[in-house]
Amino acid sequence: MITIQFDNSYIKLSDDFYQKTKPTLVTNPQLIKFNQALADELGLSEVKVDETSTSQLEAAEYFSGNKLMEGSEPLAMAYAGHQFGGFSAQLGDGRAMLLGEVINLDGIRYDIQLKGSGPTRYSRSGDGRSALGPVLREYIVSETMAKLGVPTTRALAMVTTGEEVARNTLVPGGILTRVATSFVRVGTFQYFSEQGNLPAVKQLADYEIARHFSQKQSKESDDKNVYVSFFSEVVDRQAKLIAKWMSLGFIHGVMNTDNMSIVGETIDYGPCAFMDEFDYDRVYSSIDSDGRYAYNNQPKIAQWNLVRLAETLLPLFAIEKGNSDDLKDNHSDSEKEAAVEIAQDILNGYADLYTHYWLAAMRKKIGLSEEKDQDSALVGELLDIMDSNKADFTLVFSNLTELLSHSNIEDDTAQIEKMRGLFTSPELFDAWLIKWQKRLAEESTNNQQQQAIMRSVNPFYIPRNHQIEAAIRAAEDHNDFSIFNNLYDVLQNPFELQQGKDDYLQPPKPEEVVHQTFCGT
Repeated sequence: MITIQFDNSYIKLSDDFYQKTKPTLVTNPQLIKFNQALADELGLSEVKVDETSTSQLEAAEYFSGNKLMEGSEPLAMAYAGHQFGGFSAQLGDGRAMLLGEVINLDGIRYDIQLKGSGPTRYSRSGDGRSALGPVLREYIVSETMAKLGVPTTRALAMVTTGEEVARNTLVPGGILTRVATSFVRVGTFQYFSEQGNLPAVKQLADYEIARHFSQKQSKESDDKNVYVSFFSEVVDRQAKLIAKWMSLGFIHGVMNTDNMSIVGETIDYGPCAFMDEFDYDRVYSSIDSDGRYAYNNQPKIAQWNLVRLAETLLPLFAIEKGNSDDLKDNHSDSEKEAAVEIAQDILNGYADLYTHYWLAAMRKKIGLSEEKDQDSALVGELLDIMDSNKADFTLVFSNLTELLSHSNIEDDTAQIEKMRGLFTSPELFDAWLIKWQKRLAEESTNNQQQQAIMRSVNPFYIPRNHQIEAAIRAAEDHNDFSIFNNLYDVLQNPFELQQGKDDYLQPPKPEEVVHQTFCGT
């Protein structure tokens, strides 16, 4: 029997925060993938799933929700959210259930959740299920993000259900077991704020501060409002996260406030994608007709979402220092104005934070470890050239890394020609290359050290859309998971060139290009 030592805290909050529920049974669950490495990280060393049929069948029962582990207390979390700018007062976990929480050996608390486990109070007209395709996409993209060093939810297990779900057609169903340090969202705060339930807003903030931000709070000056410090840290984490996305050419696709984790992890991989050809305005999501969540809009959308969070926390900003029970909705005008000013000051600092994190990431991508005033312009010029030439984002930076294999870049004529072939107007790249060489020469590091910096941040392999689509088609149409497994194995080492894996380096052929990705609901 699979057992997990649960230590549940969210369920101790008031009933307003969730609905106790249970997964809906499925007919014939089959385990497709179990992430033993993640289980070990979570301190679940006693959870072992081997290749025997008995072990596989037992795991399928637990990770489909057909059986519940002792100590599991399933619940669906309540939240609201702005979806494409329009506010929905009640969303919630319509197809997900929090099974419980575990604490690993480092004392870090993690949530374990089933996604696609059946309807809840918050499902509205949905079936509470997930198609297999989105489960495959989230499993492989989230685990790749972890390997790339991006804060993210994780994938612990994946099963097929033996049932079909109705989307545009009937397709196989799947259930994902995913893990996060928190599934609380900006929309969770909005849910209670919209109701005028200030005690619940405070209770949620206190919960998050105690669980995720207590170390930061303890370092703050005693005369600072803890909720102000909390919001400042949330803003910082979001700026850092979006900068990581942008440095990898990643597009989330649906940055609604209910899809924005309060702890700064990438969450809810729906119509997400890594870019092939670089385009500032790239959109993949089939439901983003106006490009609200296009690649280059992501930093300002994150700030927009943070403004929505600030609106929910304003009453807490007005609480006087040392009087945390002074919660009321009738603060004086001067108190309200002071709270708004506090929020504006923090939000006004977001742009500088984001630029700092983004430029630090991009410096590394071109081998720089020292700061110079011209660096932003140098990076910007390269991106502009890539945009006008539709150069492949990942190939540009991985091939640029390989250019440093010689002490004199100009000696590597074959690699230079390979790089020039990525651009429709290579003379633009030629001019930039001269500027880059000059900038590298100003560094105190040598070529070998510069290349090491670049190799640590420029992946050779990403989960390209056409490769994911091929894996989904094989799985959904033919119950063949070999393409998925092969791709997953390659992506376990995205920064290392792997012998015999050249096909995974390549962008799609014209007939393979994926123009749209889908949410899966």
